[in-house]
Amino acid sequence: MSIESQSVTEEEEEIGIEQPAHHPPAPADELFDISTTVDPSYVISLIRKLLPPTMNTTTTSDMISGCDSATEGTNGSLVSQAEDQILENRHETMDIIDQINNSNDQEKHVDPLVGDESWEEHGCILWDLATSKTHAELMVQNLVLEVILATLTVSQSPRVTEISLGIIGNLACHEVSRKQIASVKGLVEIIVEQLFVDDTPCLCEEFRLLTLCLQGNESITWAKALQPENVLSRVLWVVENTLNPQLIEKSVGFLLTISESQDEVKAILLPNLVKLGLPVILINLLAFEITKVVGDERIPERYPVLDIILRAIEALTVIDSYSQELCSSKKLVHLLATLIKLGDKIEVATSCVTAAVLIANLLSDSDDLILEINQDLPFLQGLVDIFPFASDDLEARNAVWDIISRLLGQIQEGEISSLNLQQYVSILSSKSDLIEEELLDHQLAATNKDQETSTASIRTTALKRIDCIVSKWLALKDGVSPSKFGVNERDLDRLKDCCCKYSNLVIKDVKGSPEKMLA
Repeated sequence: MSIESQSVTEEEEEIGIEQPAHHPPAPADELFDISTTVDPSYVISLIRKLLPPTMNTTTTSDMISGCDSATEGTNGSLVSQAEDQILENRHETMDIIDQINNSNDQEKHVDPLVGDESWEEHGCILWDLATSKTHAELMVQNLVLEVILATLTVSQSPRVTEISLGIIGNLACHEVSRKQIASVKGLVEIIVEQLFVDDTPCLCEEFRLLTLCLQGNESITWAKALQPENVLSRVLWVVENTLNPQLIEKSVGFLLTISESQDEVKAILLPNLVKLGLPVILINLLAFEITKVVGDERIPERYPVLDIILRAIEALTVIDSYSQELCSSKKLVHLLATLIKLGDKIEVATSCVTAAVLIANLLSDSDDLILEINQDLPFLQGLVDIFPFASDDLEARNAVWDIISRLLGQIQEGEISSLNLQQYVSILSSKSDLIEEELLDHQLAATNKDQETSTASIRTTALKRIDCIVSKWLALKDGVSPSKFGVNERDLDRLKDCCCKYSNLVIKDVKGSPEKMLA
């Protein structure tokens, strides 16, 4: 497997993809006015070696020899001669490519030039080199995209397809070469066709490439190519049916990119995706991944999969036109609650934080969903446990406070037995240290930037409701029978002190700073 683009190297190291170290050595001198540690003529010769058999003509052989001969000396005239010959023959190479692409009778070849593994070796070197912006531009200038287009047109080899898509994927990491990908006639269409290849490594590279292209200035071109219903159905079929963690991650990441794209891209692709069942598919995927997390043997390679699925669901919930099905899903709320109730959150902390944000989004759109979790004591306990993992995420901390406020509001408004009231007080007081640390962190952060009025309001409301419940229990505690939900008096005093101190501090700060309320 070739080294992937620099933008995704760390991600792929996490899922255990081995990276080879077979970059070609730097020559003594360099051709052309290009800053690179690799001889440009060497890169060009590698491109020529990827030509399908139909293109492997005397003309292309002459081009290779013309390039190679220039590396034998440092004479400036030889360098100029090689440049002239490459420019002269590019038109002839394009003619040959056009002949392949336009020939209706052209039969597909199996493994073009791969029989002796030399094609794979040359392709992998180019795959590696394409991570460099300089090499990528050189490759594009010397028709690598046209050569790959011809290769994809005639090849039936999954390995050839994977390498070809890998090269283009690395080229797509650079703005200039990404733009060129969309401008090569027929290339966008044939890349989209590779979605129908039944090969996991190919599909991983395919979704990586499509994700990168949708993030560029040519995203509308790609969205229109992906718009046909059979293409989007194939995307969802792959997402729903693959068991390969890497492919799930890449394909769901592609769907996430669509949801986070510019409005025009979303308008082209999302309506059909939702109509074809995207929300239900994402919820079912989440259900499957959560069974892996709550099991006895957790699988670390699945943690990124869980996280990307949650992010894809979250992205949909913030788009008004497509959030309704998710926001009315009791199944989704229960799945998220299961994740939040995990006792050991360290390994999936990021996912738990996203789950809290998601629940807050769902509750803001559907008040009835609070009834699904308002009597779930372990959920309240797990929710407070998220605070330390969300210390750097103001939105997530606000989300946790918002859920706590809504839960305690339900308790205040409804009838509750003294025993149940004691259970809530027991949980909240046992977490008084985490609550105090969260409030202190927020106070320190507020000294460096303006405090949002909405943030102060959410937290203050939650603290007042905690204080109200504690006061209500204190008034009834003498009549409560002993139970396993004991309340530590020291923790309870600490909790009461936090509620009083920080509620008053926030109220004073807001009243004394009217300009912050306008911010």
